[in-house]
Amino acid sequence: MRIGLAALVRGFFIAAFAMMATAASAATYLYVGNAGSNEIFIFSLDPKTGDLTAIDKFTVPGITKAGGSMPMAVSPNKKFLYAGFRGEPQVAAAFAIDPKTGKLKHLGNGPLADSMAYVATDHTGKWLLSASYPGHKVTVNPIGADGMVQAVKQSIPNLPNSHSILPDKSNTHVLAASLGADVVNQFKFDAKTGTLTPNDPPNTKVVDKAGPRHFRFSKDERFVYLLNELKAIIIVFAYDAKKGVLTKELQTISAIPAAGPAEKIWAADIHLTPDGRYLYATERGTSTISQYKVDLKTGLLMANGSVPTEKQPRAFEIDPTGKYLYTVGELSDGMTSYSIDGKTGVLAKLKQYPVGKDPNWVTILNLP
Repeated sequence: MRIGLAALVRGFFIAAFAMMATAASAATYLYVGNAGSNEIFIFSLDPKTGDLTAIDKFTVPGITKAGGSMPMAVSPNKKFLYAGFRGEPQVAAAFAIDPKTGKLKHLGNGPLADSMAYVATDHTGKWLLSASYPGHKVTVNPIGADGMVQAVKQSIPNLPNSHSILPDKSNTHVLAASLGADVVNQFKFDAKTGTLTPNDPPNTKVVDKAGPRHFRFSKDERFVYLLNELKAIIIVFAYDAKKGVLTKELQTISAIPAAGPAEKIWAADIHLTPDGRYLYATERGTSTISQYKVDLKTGLLMANGSVPTEKQPRAFEIDPTGKYLYTVGELSDGMTSYSIDGKTGVLAKLKQYPVGKDPNWVTILNLP
């Protein structure tokens, strides 16, 4: 079938207009959890420059005592944000996200089984997975259709100093780092019932006194990158996505800058760029961010230097374009933005922003 020139031109302009409209309507927002002041700061993010503009500051109702950290998670449909509170009461606050402005509306607080160091939703958005450092457990809470976190459905005890928990892409397997036991616990997950059961094997051991803290799956889920708090090392594992288990330790690499460790070694957070080519890790003792290049075929890391950052950097995040990184300092009450060199992965400092007291979580969300 032959198509006339006029029809082709008309189709081209319709497609171009649709693309421009989509780009114009998309917006990126950054949320900072400030445990010390019980606040969430909200910024709009300019994807062309990395600049942030403060648009709101939200104090969470119903919290009588701040404390610890404020782990946050966003629902898969991007309609809800959840924040865990480790002071009093120990609850998961649920917020509706305004798709036009990125601002938050508090829906209410749901019960948590303990003080949680980490929260994540499963890929259906029907379950909240949590890891408790002081409570030595991982838990599952149902999430209602209204976005509210409901009473605990399952609690698995005797997992010393659990520090993070994430499902894989299949949503049928869950990993949880146990800092106190020096293992990564491995679970099968039934998304219909919200039930975790031990996998085979139930865990993978790491070197003694390493302190497994946070981890990330590679984009293709062939590898898992595990940051260990007490030794400030990153362990690269091969991952069997079909079975949901770590199968082989491939590499151990330091997260301490070449200048040497501080008096206290205290690694904190780890993230990959969206394309998986670069990895970064924060270390609180030296207040630095270590940089790595990733071999996409082998999963192995190559050290790529480090940069100084906010004092005691507990958390950071990378924007959806992979061009910018934002980190907060627990002792500086500030946030620094960096550009990421697309050819080298090296960070370059852009700007600093004041935030609340004891900032310790960063979440970035792109809304259509």
